Amino acid sequence: MWILLAIGSAIGLGFYDVMKKLSLRDNNVLAVLFLNTVFGTLLLSPVLVGDLAAGHYGPGEGAVGHLLISIKAVIVLSSWTLGYFAIKHLPLTIQGPINASRPVMVLVGALLIFGERLNCIQWVGILLGFASLFMISRIGAKEGFSARGSRWIWLSVGATFLGAVSALYDKYLLTRFEPLEVQAWYSLYQMVLMGAVVAALFRAGHGGGRFRWRWAIVGISVFLTAADLAYFYALSVPGAMISIVSMIRRGSVVVPFFYGVFVLGERNVKAKVADLCLLLASLALLVLGSS
Repeated sequence: MWILLAIGSAIGLGFYDVMKKLSLRDNNVLAVLFLNTVFGTLLLSPVLVGDLAAGHYGPGEGAVGHLLISIKAVIVLSSWTLGYFAIKHLPLTIQGPINASRPVMVLVGALLIFGERLNCIQWVGILLGFASLFMISRIGAKEGFSARGSRWIWLSVGATFLGAVSALYDKYLLTRFEPLEVQAWYSLYQMVLMGAVVAALFRAGHGGGRFRWRWAIVGISVFLTAADLAYFYALSVPGAMISIVSMIRRGSVVVPFFYGVFVLGERNVKAKVADLCLLLASLALLVLGSS
């Protein structure tokens, strides 16, 4: 069951990346990010209203609960900020595979922190994932996005690292709180934090350029909320492995990849298709090894 939920989450994340690319084209990154937090909170407002009606003024455990989930909000918001700037400037067929490296970082953390163990089939899948990362780094260098010369590459790597930290922290949070409770309250905290940041920057004259409204901005929140719901419930299933769930979610790269190739006309298609096949083989072995 948790594998199916992880696959559903991956599909939602794929469309989420496409919506981000559409929303951020020649647009104000911070404004788009703030609206994403607003719409995400609105989508989850029934959970917040239900908690308040029941006399629960925040997540369980009182002040400790507020602190734990606010930490989650800071981590995710930091990852999103770096990732939004990266996806605005990088081709989808480059940014997607970089983001797909997150399970490698999650794997190291899962082995060290949660004591998870992989079988031989899953380890082969991980090695193929490393090979895929090496290939995409070579392709990126050909397109002028080398690690040495492109800050957008480093922003994408930073966003991926923070995303891995968030995934490991989720496993801990879900031992103490319900999935919907985590998602709803951290969305609210994100909106408050991002609102304060945007207000301060605009007041200081650093608004980040002109904002253009696009309906794809709403799509960001819709697809992300659906993907996160599936993800949190996958992690809450007994026996679910964070390292495997995280790797399956990286299969989301398929959706923006094909959008980048067929709609945006991005280059080096043959090499990128070969890399994508390697990544999919990696994911397939991880799923096979966990069944």
